[in-house]
Amino acid sequence: MRRSNLPAELNRFVGRAAEQDELARLLEEFRLVTVVGVGGVGKTRLALRVAAGLQKRYADGVRLAELAALRDPELVAHALVEALGLTDHTLRGPREVLTEHLAQLRLLLVVDGFEHLVEECAELLRELLRGCPGLTVLAVGRRPLRVDGEAVLTLAPMDEHDAVALLTERAAETAGRLGEPGPVRELCRRLDGIPLALELAAGRLPLLSVEQVLQRLDDRFRLLGGGRRGALPRHQTLRTAIGWSHELCTPQERLLWARLSVFAGPFDLEAVEYVCAGPELPADRVLDVLGELLAQSLVAREESAAGPRYRMLDTVAAYGAQWLAALGDTERMRRRHRDWYMGLATWCELEWFSPRQAAVAAVTDTALPNLRAALELCLESPEETALAQHLAGTLWFYWAGCGRLSEGRHWLDRALGAADSAPVAEHEDARLKALWVLGYVAILQGDPTAAVAALHECGERARATGNAVAEAYATHRMGCLALLSDDMPRAEELIGRALDSYRELGELNSNVLMGQVELALARAFQGDLEGAVAECAQVREVCEDRGERWTRAYALYVLAYAALTEGDHGAARELLAECITINHTFHDLVGLVLAIELLALVTAAEGDAAEAAVLQGAAMRVWDSVGLPLFGSDYFNGPRALCEQRTGEELGGEGYENAYREGQALSLDAMVERALAGSRDPAMRAGAGGPSAPRPFRTSRSARTPVPDTRKPAGSPTGKGGEAAG
Repeated sequence: MRRSNLPAELNRFVGRAAEQDELARLLEEFRLVTVVGVGGVGKTRLALRVAAGLQKRYADGVRLAELAALRDPELVAHALVEALGLTDHTLRGPREVLTEHLAQLRLLLVVDGFEHLVEECAELLRELLRGCPGLTVLAVGRRPLRVDGEAVLTLAPMDEHDAVALLTERAAETAGRLGEPGPVRELCRRLDGIPLALELAAGRLPLLSVEQVLQRLDDRFRLLGGGRRGALPRHQTLRTAIGWSHELCTPQERLLWARLSVFAGPFDLEAVEYVCAGPELPADRVLDVLGELLAQSLVAREESAAGPRYRMLDTVAAYGAQWLAALGDTERMRRRHRDWYMGLATWCELEWFSPRQAAVAAVTDTALPNLRAALELCLESPEETALAQHLAGTLWFYWAGCGRLSEGRHWLDRALGAADSAPVAEHEDARLKALWVLGYVAILQGDPTAAVAALHECGERARATGNAVAEAYATHRMGCLALLSDDMPRAEELIGRALDSYRELGELNSNVLMGQVELALARAFQGDLEGAVAECAQVREVCEDRGERWTRAYALYVLAYAALTEGDHGAARELLAECITINHTFHDLVGLVLAIELLALVTAAEGDAAEAAVLQGAAMRVWDSVGLPLFGSDYFNGPRALCEQRTGEELGGEGYENAYREGQALSLDAMVERALAGSRDPAMRAGAGGPSAPRPFRTSRSARTPVPDTRKPAGSPTGKGGEAAG
């Protein structure tokens, strides 16, 4: 299935026919092509236009990675992982994940805005191109990468014909006809055919005639150019164009322009009103002033999953940042920006336990570049280390619930490893929260050593300082580690103790409910299905009352496990369908793959061994991203092992392998669609009306649930296959 995350507004591209043809030709001959040129010359639009036209050439589609807002070189590989839609819970570095995922694909990767990270990008892309023969990279920046085999296309300003066409089309959107062609051509020549300058000029045409723009432009060239026009270098010409637009702004518009430069990536109106308002720019004026900047093409409006957002062009933001520095206001504005996103993270953590959970995930996704900027600012000063720990810990719901374990681990490690100049007691609560969140993330990554170290430190320090909440979380996560390590009695004891503490403290949130689900799992795996079902029924009731969905999905998994064990295949399938839908919504791959594997066993029990094997093959592809199957846990891997045995015996070696390989070829979305299709259409399940299969698990309350025979049956796969799920 071809996929693309290119922006939808490519139809606004005008001109550049020769450059489009040349770039398309280079991409046929070279695996790395870099489009270079001055800021504002139209590099990104040209690259995206050509990439969109070439999608059919690449079997696995075109993906866009935007790096302009990125400041931390260590996050370059993470940004590419994000652009490719990957989730990896393992301890593998993002480079390894990228190489493994891309090795089998035929894909065009567009990397835009890398010039401030050129060394890191060059090294990473060199490695990816060497290890991924089907990968082609189209890079966009102000300088070449200087990687062997690179072809460079230097983009010059538009010729007069294309410049006039661009100006005419943009002006027609707001100002109608431009008048006599002579002044229009003169304006295009004076702006040297730079698309950004033309866009800025078009933004003024509703207020000024072309002749008036020319007159004012002449004044601004002399003011800002400092010499003859012909002597201006390209970057000075662009600066003049932006500077001219800046001079035409009102004082409040200039002030807002400067203050908006502290944002990284998209931002919303509420953030602007908090961060940018002040005595010189009252909050009730921000909307109108922002609207003027929008009308002048200095700010762009875009739609996102979280609703409308705004964004400044990078070159425009850089110009504003210079003015903000000249005002001596950069540090104050960065701190106001940081404070807003600290507050946003706190709000999102609270709202995660509500019917707005999906909206919270979307808001946090959209705010991620700004949250990164806030974390970076906190880590710049030892006096603010605790703020970094608090923010990294507050985002636990995003790291664990939305498939961001690797990046969460990055920030938690940095925050906890940073020097702290303040007294220990002053920052203790923030550190304790970061510690138990780090332990949680490390558990899900399959790193028990780091998890134990973090949770042990958290527990010891919590007891020493009397922080009962942090101690409960540390105890809870130690119980979670025991659960995944197959020590069910210890898991039941520790999680039960933590739940008792939560009740005494009045603590109730998604974490607490997840503790109840984990307790239910420990009981179910020991044969106490009645106790497990009772616990999860209570969780389900609270989730329905509060609108909580993420933990609800795990409760549904346990209830489906119990239903299957009791031989109620229909109920198990219905529960798992909802579980899969929720986990896919939040991109929680651990919960998703567990549910898919249990559904495969349900499918086998219904008599459709071939479809069960397809689901198993699809699930194994996801396991490669999760880094499990669950640390070798016999309990969690029981459904997979039992399904392999049954389907392998029924289909035989060749039949099993064929169905399994079919599943491995499915993308993540296609796997979910396949799984849900069987639940929507009972006729698709060949054995739905046939005799019930034997119960897969023993249900004796007193007996430890036996571990199914995990030896590979004839015809079962020889090992994990496929690349990381995308």
